[in-house]
This record gives sequence, structure tokens and C-alpha cells, in this order.
Amino acid sequence: MINPFKSKELVTSALAGRNLRNQLINSNLANVDTPFYKARDVEFETALVRRANEIFKKEQGKELELAKTSDNHQEPWKFPDPSKSTIYLRDGHLARNDANTVDLDVETTEMSKNTVMITALDGVLRRQSNIFSSIIDASSKLS
Repeated sequence: MINPFKSKELVTSALAGRNLRNQLINSNLANVDTPFYKARDVEFETALVRRANEIFKKEQGKELELAKTSDNHQEPWKFPDPSKSTIYLRDGHLARNDANTVDLDVETTEMSKNTVMITALDGVLRRQSNIFSSIIDASSKLS
């Protein structure tokens, strides 16, 4: 399949990450009164930046390679894996008396930011498809 836009993979991955963040925020809000519930979030931006650098061929060779003097040496282990999204417990918020860490103000703010980003990413996908459609329409009128 022809992919006229290199960034389409990044935009769709970002939308998937934003969708997962939206689900976690909704889960946090649904459990605002659940004792011992810990607020969760997802970190997917690092994986997107890494993939963007691969696609656009930036920052190649900037990672220091581990010297292997024997085939028996183990490959270096990266934690967390920078090529994958990571769900984590959101800390930095004081737990209430019931040990719940969901902060209603933080969750609603994060939901608003996430909604704006989803709208922007959706707009990018729409513009890309409109450009492709207009190219097809223009080429069909040439004959």
C-alpha cells in the first residue's frame, strides 16, 4: 500500500495513546471514591519520539553501544522499554484518609488537555486524507 505521508503512522499511534490515556482518566474518575485506588496514567510520548526519529532518520548513532568481548555476554536490558508505552501509577498527589490518590482537579484538567490533543490529531488525519483526495480528483480531470 502506498503511504504518501510519513507521519500518518505517528498520528495514528498518537491517537491510540491518547485513547488509552482517556480510558485511564475515565477509570480514575470512576474510582474517585474507591478506597486504596491509585490514579494511573500512560507514558507513550517517548515511544513516539523514538519512532519519529527512526522514520525521519534523525539522531542515528547517538546511543553509546556496549562493548561485547564475548558472544556469551548478555544484551543490554532497557527498563522501561523506550519503544513501548508504559502504564504507571501517578504519584505526587497526597492520598486522602482512605489512601485514594485520585485528584478530581488533576483528572479533569488532564481530560481537557487530552481532548484538545485528540481533536488536533483528528484534524491532521482529516487534512491528510483531504490532500490525497484532492490529488486523485485533480488527476482524474487531466484526461
